[in-house]
Amino acid sequence: MTFSNWEAKRLLSLAIPVFLAQVTLVLMSVVDTIMAGQVSPTDLAALSIATGIWNPLLLALQGILLALTGVIAQFAGANDKKGISHYFQQALYLTALLCIAGFGIAQFADIIILKLDTSPAIATLASDYIRFVKWGVFGFLIFTVYRNMTEGMGMTKPAFYISLLGLAVNIPVNYIFINGLFGLPAYGGAGCGIATALVLTVMAIAQVIYCQMSKKIDAKGLMTPFEKPNLTTIGIITKLGIPISLATFFEVTLFACIPLFIAHLGAVAVSGHQIAASVTTLLFMMPLSLSIAISIRIGNLYGQNHLKQLKVAVSTSYILAALIALFVAVTTFLGRDLISQLYSDSPEVLALASSIMILACIYQLPDALQVAANGILRGLKYTAPISYITFVSYWLVGFALGYVLARTDLIVPAMGPHGFWLGIIVGLTLAAVLLMYTVHRRFKYEPSLQA
Repeated sequence: MTFSNWEAKRLLSLAIPVFLAQVTLVLMSVVDTIMAGQVSPTDLAALSIATGIWNPLLLALQGILLALTGVIAQFAGANDKKGISHYFQQALYLTALLCIAGFGIAQFADIIILKLDTSPAIATLASDYIRFVKWGVFGFLIFTVYRNMTEGMGMTKPAFYISLLGLAVNIPVNYIFINGLFGLPAYGGAGCGIATALVLTVMAIAQVIYCQMSKKIDAKGLMTPFEKPNLTTIGIITKLGIPISLATFFEVTLFACIPLFIAHLGAVAVSGHQIAASVTTLLFMMPLSLSIAISIRIGNLYGQNHLKQLKVAVSTSYILAALIALFVAVTTFLGRDLISQLYSDSPEVLALASSIMILACIYQLPDALQVAANGILRGLKYTAPISYITFVSYWLVGFALGYVLARTDLIVPAMGPHGFWLGIIVGLTLAAVLLMYTVHRRFKYEPSLQA
């Protein structure tokens, strides 16, 4: 494999602002987890279950719009401003449809929560959280479509600055609604839902204002003249986006649904898993940000028809992903005890979270490689295989094995949360192998990629 220092620097220059933005967004969830955990294990467990239902839905909707990044990157590489304008406008129509769909689906969350084997107190708090947070879906998706457009044009810093604004708003607003200041009711962990909805709305407004005022982005120019809905283009974005959305949904639910299947074990088991999941999600932002940068860079080079450099960028991407995985694994292992103590003071919860994080170190390499391959495929606008590979790997293999290990005695005595995390390791490893093989076959047999 060829490693190019220049390509690595270019990828990192794109990835670092994305990483900082992603970390800032995840820190909002971390803040929610910490602040809910300080109220009680019940509030933390309720937050875990609620986000286990809500986050997969929200990220699946976002995944459809992620196709825009690769599309815009190819137009930007070809210096086709008309193409950028057309696809951006049609993506806005698609965003409106997705907002309506997301809000409608959220109405059924109570049905899921009521079917869980958990306490009435946890169920009530989880339902209240979703009842509040669903009002933020419009802001989140508007922020997403503007962000994807600007990142596709190679400008990854604006989202970071706006995410910082969101985090600054999130902390005090969380405190107000959790504890009931200024005459407001004390909502406990459910108050995080109100705070999140408000923060997402603020971020959307800030992102739109920035893009309208920026001369480099020129959102006013991109929206003039504003076209009527074009069902063909909306269909193209949706067709490209659905595999990304499904892959996102499958991976998020692989983690987020675990609390739903260990809820019967009580607040300690759910809380320990939630802490480990929160920490590893934060660290996952490193390879994920590189994946977004890879899709931008690959899209630019493909749009420019620089095929030899494109192949160098692919190999450099894999090596860089492996190096990042090593760093994440070492950081997780060394800091697991100290980090866990930020979330809870319960010895039982801390012991469980720390032991799970050791397992999380093992899957860092395959996880980094599979998201790198995912980014390459998105940059090439070849997204169809992503959905079925991730479904087979995450669910038919990873989750199924995790369920057997966690809740049955078929292979070993039921392992509880640890069993699901062992299943995750196997599932992500299979996904990495299959996605990298798909990239290899694409370069080998696709005529447009033959230099």
